Amino acid sequence: MTQAPSQLQTPEEVELFSNLRAQTWAEFYGQDTVKKSLTIAIEAARNRAEPLDHLLLYGPPGLGKTTLCHLIASELNVQTKITSGTALTKVGDLAAIITNLNPGDILFIDEIHRLPKAVEETLYPAMEDYALDVVIGKGPTARSIRLDLPKFTLVGATTKFGLLSGPFRDRFGIIHRLSYYKSLALQTILMRSAEKLHVRLRESGAIAIAQRSRGTPRIALKLLKRVRDYLEVHNQTEISGELVQKALDLFEIDQLGLDDSDRRLIELIIGKHQGGPVGLSTLAAALNEDTVTIEEVIEPYLMQIGFLKRTTQGRMTTEAAKKHLNNSNA
Repeated sequence: MTQAPSQLQTPEEVELFSNLRAQTWAEFYGQDTVKKSLTIAIEAARNRAEPLDHLLLYGPPGLGKTTLCHLIASELNVQTKITSGTALTKVGDLAAIITNLNPGDILFIDEIHRLPKAVEETLYPAMEDYALDVVIGKGPTARSIRLDLPKFTLVGATTKFGLLSGPFRDRFGIIHRLSYYKSLALQTILMRSAEKLHVRLRESGAIAIAQRSRGTPRIALKLLKRVRDYLEVHNQTEISGELVQKALDLFEIDQLGLDDSDRRLIELIIGKHQGGPVGLSTLAAALNEDTVTIEEVIEPYLMQIGFLKRTTQGRMTTEAAKKHLNNSNA
């Protein structure tokens, strides 16, 4: 069981404990293969007094891509400039950021697959030659000049690796895929975060939350905060497995982490279409959801746990989904 820490005294301590993001490598649990590889690359770059090679991190959201970027910057003792693919709409937006970097700095672009083509192609010489080609003027008087850039590291994060063009992917020297977390790693993250939140978390409570977290630390921490709210409102002293059950039942999150949207989709296919197959447009109309939400938000986890299949005829549920639904309604 974690013990509640003493009363915080300073604003610095308050800020530290309010931030649940890992601050050191020792606090970053899971993704062991990625950590080992990055540790070697960081040490080698530091020994050569060179910037780290350009790095691409991909995988589902909430697994720690941004946290890893911050940890890398901390290890190399450099600054991080953070932006996103949707924010860099023009080449000028990129130029304004990249020309203000210092040697060794990290430029982190989240959802890098959403960069406009013109901005992406401007990054090619910046990544390879540390130079930026800028066009001045318009029409016949337009001319191109090349600006030298400091040697920096581009860290890209994406949830859709396949949408990156081949030439862009090839310019990253280090590419890693982040995987879903095992329950034990999530429990460790939850216990550490409970200390920062001044909450007593029993092992049974950590296990119960981890089981409902879909293998994702971001979801685990979100559920921990909601359970903490329940704890405080009901004047309880610690988070046990039983309390987690009561709190998350109230929030309609079951033992596998399925929420109301997940169950509605399963119930629709099983109850009204005898398990399928059902077309995507039919599901969208019946659930009053758009097709993108169904494809990108609801379906991926259901397929991951083996509850849903996509076929050429449409969506179909499995026997495991039917069994889970029957147990939940029992």
